[in-house]
Amino acid sequence: MTGPGGIYGNDEANDRLWAIGWDKRSLRLKLLEGGDWYTYLLPKATFNNDAVHGWFTEWPRIREITGGRWMMDMHGMFFDFSPGFSKADTSGISPVASHLRYIPDFCDWNEKLVIATDETSIQGNPMAGQPQSNLWFGSYDNLKEWGPASGFGGPWVNDSIKANVPSDPFLVKGFKRRVVHLKASGAGQVAFTFEVDRYGSGDWKTYKTLKVGDGQYAYYIFDEDFDPCWIRVKVDKDCTATVYFHLTDDRYHNPKKGRKLFAGLADIDRKANVSASLIYPAKRNRNLRVIRGERFYEFTREGFAFEKDAADAKLKELVKIDHKFSVDQASVILTLGNKDIPEQYLLSERLRLPKGSALYDKPVCGAMRMEREVESERILANVHGTFYEVPLYHVGKPSLWSQVRPVSSHNKQIYDFTTWNGLLVLSGVDLTAKEDGHVFKSEDGSAGLWFGGIDDLWKLGKPVGVGGPWKDSSVTAGDASDPYLMTGYDKKTLELTADKDTMVTVEVDIDHQTGWHVYKSFKLKAGRTKTHVFPEGFSAHWIRVRADRDCRATAWFRYE
Repeated sequence: MTGPGGIYGNDEANDRLWAIGWDKRSLRLKLLEGGDWYTYLLPKATFNNDAVHGWFTEWPRIREITGGRWMMDMHGMFFDFSPGFSKADTSGISPVASHLRYIPDFCDWNEKLVIATDETSIQGNPMAGQPQSNLWFGSYDNLKEWGPASGFGGPWVNDSIKANVPSDPFLVKGFKRRVVHLKASGAGQVAFTFEVDRYGSGDWKTYKTLKVGDGQYAYYIFDEDFDPCWIRVKVDKDCTATVYFHLTDDRYHNPKKGRKLFAGLADIDRKANVSASLIYPAKRNRNLRVIRGERFYEFTREGFAFEKDAADAKLKELVKIDHKFSVDQASVILTLGNKDIPEQYLLSERLRLPKGSALYDKPVCGAMRMEREVESERILANVHGTFYEVPLYHVGKPSLWSQVRPVSSHNKQIYDFTTWNGLLVLSGVDLTAKEDGHVFKSEDGSAGLWFGGIDDLWKLGKPVGVGGPWKDSSVTAGDASDPYLMTGYDKKTLELTADKDTMVTVEVDIDHQTGWHVYKSFKLKAGRTKTHVFPEGFSAHWIRVRADRDCRATAWFRYE
């Protein structure tokens, strides 16, 4: 909670107050003005802050930064924030960029933006000897080089709604692509009427009315030139309703821009001179312990150089790589240990992810690290050439792969990764690469590491991949496929084939809470391929397919 006085406190007892938090639907910004509270809703960029223990309530922040600019940080997204935010003027909020850092605070100092980061924790995490954190120094403009301004959320998720009562306003300003998912039940056909506040002045105008049949699902993609500040919705009948937005960016990093930054990492097709090292933030000091085959090193905090270390069999066993996924001809398969996760967080016992290069099926350097905590109480995963961010339900419990978001794709042999003294550390260095301020190598030429920032990972390039739930698979009529990841990808195409005439129905998970919804059905002729290009702006969390008869079928997604 804060106000126009910021950390110094408000000048007047009746000054406005702002409070930020969240619920299962969206972020919540509360305004106290004139003795009354008003509520405004914003999208979440990630589910990391939704952990059941609630410890993350201390981290969201609204604060002044450089040049009189104010900024808000919530759920992995920076927003511009206006110190004049009031009932009369709500126009000053828009997304800046998403991030991976766990950020407890930020401020202006010597004309620099300073961000505090809370990285590797040791709570329920044996992969680090000591907690790791530090400060980041940069500028506001640097933030725009981080992740895309994308998020999801809405005013209603399977809620009991009264007729003609508008929802709280939901932020749409500054997002490039916008799709809304709708469902209503219990009242026959329901009309959803959307109203917009174009300038944040409280002047609401009717935008569009969409009718949805009883128990039916529908979606609507807003035009490119649709750009009000806020949107709200009302229904014409008492009903149970869902209104959930996916707001996505059209600004993704081109991998060519990050080529120089990551040049020291070995490409996936490199067959020799790859430093496949295990890494561990030391318990006995502030150094980084490194294991390259049978050679043991310390990388020192003060000297920033490799020193030889004594062999340590216990350490090697502690940091060994546990390969937790499998691959078939269709996709990457995650078989989850869900016994410690409440049912409401589960999607399926088995999930599927896109594939990168076929060389990741059997990489030259061997099985690479799949997942590790690198920001406090959340997981970074590296699977088949793509980095993912995965929330934790609770410290020491399995990660919530159902709520994953992809970060970036690469064609590198990234063998291990961690955070150390505020830096992201990657192993898998090309030992023929030059030391360039990011790559550091041992004097004997055997070991090398790459150092940078956690939010440099976005610069590897946008998430891409191919695959699906079926690849020439034996399909039983009516049985749903495994869920296949959709969220976070840009250009999406589906190719369907079957050896018999059949109807294939595509279903989407839009909010992790209201189940599966029918997106579209396709009538297939035996042996012919049906291609569907998803509309620009369409997004959902997961997707799956089912056929209406026994057959052999392929459902192949291309994310470009």
